[in-house]
Amino acid sequence: MKKLKICSVLLLSIYAFTPAVAADFVIKLAHNGPEQHPFQNGAVAFKSELETSTNGAIEVQIFPGEQLGDEEATSQMIKLGTLQCAIESAGGGLAPFVPEADLLNLPFVFDDVEHFYRVVDGEIGAGLAEKVETALDAEFMGWYFSGIRNVWNDERAVKTPDDLKGLKIRVMGSPVLIDTFNALGAQATPMSFGEVYTSIQQGVIDGAETDHVDLLVENFFEVTEHVSLTGHMYLGAGLICSNKFLDKLPDDLKEKVINAAQSSVAVERLAMAKMTGDALEQLKEKGLKFYELDLGPFREKVESVYLKNAENVGGMSAIEALAKQ
Repeated sequence: MKKLKICSVLLLSIYAFTPAVAADFVIKLAHNGPEQHPFQNGAVAFKSELETSTNGAIEVQIFPGEQLGDEEATSQMIKLGTLQCAIESAGGGLAPFVPEADLLNLPFVFDDVEHFYRVVDGEIGAGLAEKVETALDAEFMGWYFSGIRNVWNDERAVKTPDDLKGLKIRVMGSPVLIDTFNALGAQATPMSFGEVYTSIQQGVIDGAETDHVDLLVENFFEVTEHVSLTGHMYLGAGLICSNKFLDKLPDDLKEKVINAAQSSVAVERLAMAKMTGDALEQLKEKGLKFYELDLGPFREKVESVYLKNAENVGGMSAIEALAKQ
């Protein structure tokens, strides 16, 4: 019996110190949301399906919360091939490299979520995806959804464009978004998403514009009070993977990467839909004040944004085509 126990201990020790079989390929996937964000749901779905379908030949390591850099930086890494995959929003990660992506960022251009999906899942979305692939030397796997954005601040209730005058509002690096909030009378202030919380605490900015999920999971409710339901933007985000990485894969593994990535789109969108409603209820419980608005005056103020940016996004014909979808 004693010998048996000794043998058992030895066997357990051997197993404990036997290194796991290393994957043949490793994918680092970056995004700017925290682990509670729907981006993470999509990333985990991608990881789970891919590691299972390849029997561990490909390992996926997920880096949320701008751990590897902000969106513009990680898009550049995709282009250089120093990062394998990333989730890049049309505002922060795509527009700086593909001006036409700002078509999706035009203020009040979408009627509702169904309209947004018709656009990104149709010819317009496919055309923009091709431009992203060329600009970033990447494979565009599908459009995630990052929610309907509203403006919020800790200074005062914003019910008309005049109420925005003088407020420093953080925006993404999209030229369209910068023009939009400047046209509305605010001081548009581009900065990394990871800097928003402390910047509000320190008085560097007065507020920002996000969807309900970000407002909750980033704990912005702790540093703001007034949420104006502008619904000015429906933010799309592309799941992209570097061709410099994909070209190293055998054809069968490359196909499995593409399949797993495309399958993750539905998971992320479903998570966003569910979390948006839940987030709104929780934010109300936390005491934030929400304001319904007459959007007419806001729309009038941003007409100049369309005229100024039309050429960069494909012309007025592209804007009209989007509106008709």
